[in-house]
Parts: sequence; structure tokens; C-alpha cells
Amino acid sequence: MGGVINEGNTGFTLLRGATGFFVAKDSPLPDTDLRALRTALYAAARAVEGRVGEIEVQEYPRSFHTASIVHRTGESVILCHAHYPWIAFAEERLDWFTGEFLSPPSWASAFVEAGFAVLSSEQLATPLSDMDTSVLTQTEWRFIRSYGITTLGGTLFNAWA
Repeated sequence: MGGVINEGNTGFTLLRGATGFFVAKDSPLPDTDLRALRTALYAAARAVEGRVGEIEVQEYPRSFHTASIVHRTGESVILCHAHYPWIAFAEERLDWFTGEFLSPPSWASAFVEAGFAVLSSEQLATPLSDMDTSVLTQTEWRFIRSYGITTLGGTLFNAWA
């Protein structure tokens, strides 16, 4: 599932629980490997001669982990989906995102090498209407509609509270 998902790629399929929300009667969602995430963070930090900053592990109601890498030119915020190995970059730490995504830096390859899919800002801005959402449940759609979410990024990196 690793790799860089390029702009214009509308073949992205939202998997069950991509919203981070699931019903108790359903089987539990998978968990992203935190050890692999930490390994990728340290590899990326080495690549930019920086250091790993604070790592915030996902807590309800957020659907993602947040981390940062501090380097010569500042701090880069990394988002990692809690249930699938999807990585995004943002300018600042927020509890949920709609369109505040950055293009992946050159050192994002450290995440690809660790088995993560790095999502481009263009991909994250893709309207849900342009992707396969067939496995999302009625409950997930109710949350998406009630919060006015219209893009892939808003669906994946959110806090349904």
C-alpha cells in the first residue's frame, strides 16, 4: 500500500473505516503500525539533519496521529491515519483538516520506504464524488454530510466530535 499517490489519481478507494468511525457490531479497524511510523520519522529526520519533534498518538475523536520533524528551515507537521498507512503533511497541528495540506517534501520518501502511502495535497483536495466510496457505511456518510466534508483529506484527517 506504500508509495506516493500522485495528483490526478482518482483511482483512490476509501476503505472501510477510512473515516476513523466504525460501528461496534463491525469488526475492529486495523491499526497503523506505530513502530513503523516512528522508524520512518527518525529516517526522515536523519535525511534533513533534523530531529523528531512531538509525537501525538491518535485519541478519540481524531482519526490520525500527529508528529513533527524539526529541521533548519522550521518544523514540518506529519499526519498519519490511525487505521491505514496514509501520510499527509500540514502547516500546523489541528484537530481536523479540510484543505490545509502541504505538498510532500523530498524527504517524504522515508515514509514510502517504510511502507506508507504519501498523499499529495492535490490528492487530498480531490472531491469525494471523484473516488470510490462504495464501502463507506450509512453512518459514515451521515457524519460526512453533517460536517460538510467534501474532500478526501477532510474525510481521512478529522475529529468527529
